[in-house]
Amino acid sequence: MFLSLIVIYFIAKLQKHPETTDLPLIVDVSVQCGFASQSRLDQLVVYVPSEELAKQVSLKLCNDEVVGRQFGGVEVFWGYKLSDSIEFLGKGFADLILAKENIVEAFMAESTYNYQAVLGYPSYTAFFISLKEKPRLDKAYFLDKTLGLIEYPTSRSGHILPKAQLKKLDLNTDSLNIRYANSHADLRDLLAKGEVDIISSYWKEDDVKRFSHNYITPISDNISGSKWYLKMNLENTDLYCAVQASLVSLAQEQMSTYFHQAEKYQHCGENGLIMELKDEQ
Repeated sequence: MFLSLIVIYFIAKLQKHPETTDLPLIVDVSVQCGFASQSRLDQLVVYVPSEELAKQVSLKLCNDEVVGRQFGGVEVFWGYKLSDSIEFLGKGFADLILAKENIVEAFMAESTYNYQAVLGYPSYTAFFISLKEKPRLDKAYFLDKTLGLIEYPTSRSGHILPKAQLKKLDLNTDSLNIRYANSHADLRDLLAKGEVDIISSYWKEDDVKRFSHNYITPISDNISGSKWYLKMNLENTDLYCAVQASLVSLAQEQMSTYFHQAEKYQHCGENGLIMELKDEQ
């Protein structure tokens, strides 16, 4: 319901000012590169939800021959806020974007701007994670605890789902001691230092180095992962395949095996794009 209200607000805002075509001044930091051999002015515009990912994806795309042939440069924007993602999707600013499927569907971005899924990350489970005991899902347990959550409201495992669970327990978040962090890594640091008693996040393989698997409690499972979407106004299959190859390479370089499970939505062969869509379940 919360997400629906936000989407309705921004749709109304976009419809009220349809003449706005410039990129929004909502992201303070971007990573960019240019191609010296090109005189083209058009940029491949990318949006991602974190600065570190912006740096990683820019290195891949800035060294891609197809991207260098078709564009004058690459500009990667990043931001943690839901409004940032909505701006780039709602007005079709991004050529390539990592976004939640429900946001893309809410703005009908696939039909409006012909965004096509390139790569998707698998479903996962959200947990309450503690340092010294297994969290209990009862009201009294949280009353004297400091809970660590993700600040931006688009994070399902770090914001949306834990708050929904607290509501089920008839707990008002305003009456709880909540510490907000900018990232899941920051949440883990807070827990390891003892600055919070519990965090809400996903479980990764290397968490066993600092935390116990016995001290996690599932909140919700089968949470759909984010997807990479490419705007395909033209049947630019060379670009689609080049972007997909870069994203697959990037996923395989991540330390967490979660990203190694990234699935393609269309398969690229030697002679172009083979239209074999990933089964939706």
